[in-house]
Amino acid sequence: MSKIIIAIGSDHAGFAMKLSFLKNFEMADVEFIDLGTDNDASCDYPVFAKKVCESVTNGDCTFGLLICGTGIGMSMAANKIKNIRAAVAHDVFSAKFTRLHNDANVLCLGARVIDKNLAFELLEIFIKTEFEGGKHSKRIAQFE
Repeated sequence: MSKIIIAIGSDHAGFAMKLSFLKNFEMADVEFIDLGTDNDASCDYPVFAKKVCESVTNGDCTFGLLICGTGIGMSMAANKIKNIRAAVAHDVFSAKFTRLHNDANVLCLGARVIDKNLAFELLEIFIKTEFEGGKHSKRIAQFE
């Protein structure tokens, strides 16, 4: 596996989980680029969604990881950006199939919905799952 670079961002609700990823997530050849927020003071999640997604679309990062309270707000903001396919995952099946069938390039997690151990597992599954292509490529092409 070649080096995987993940742009990570959160709002105030996801800040503690983001720190857990930066300090405790261990997977060979994975590097994080922290794009904020830098504390747990109330902030606007679309700002951080945009920063992370731009890092993915300009090729600086392999994937994006966005964390807010539920993951939903981040995913909505992220999916406004061209060529971003962001998905919320709170279970193993969703984390796997959003890569396998949807070729998602941004994973959105809810810090108020899942614990950090499950979050770590979901990111690892997301990273390791390859896009299946085939009929799914045709469907994704229709997003434009």
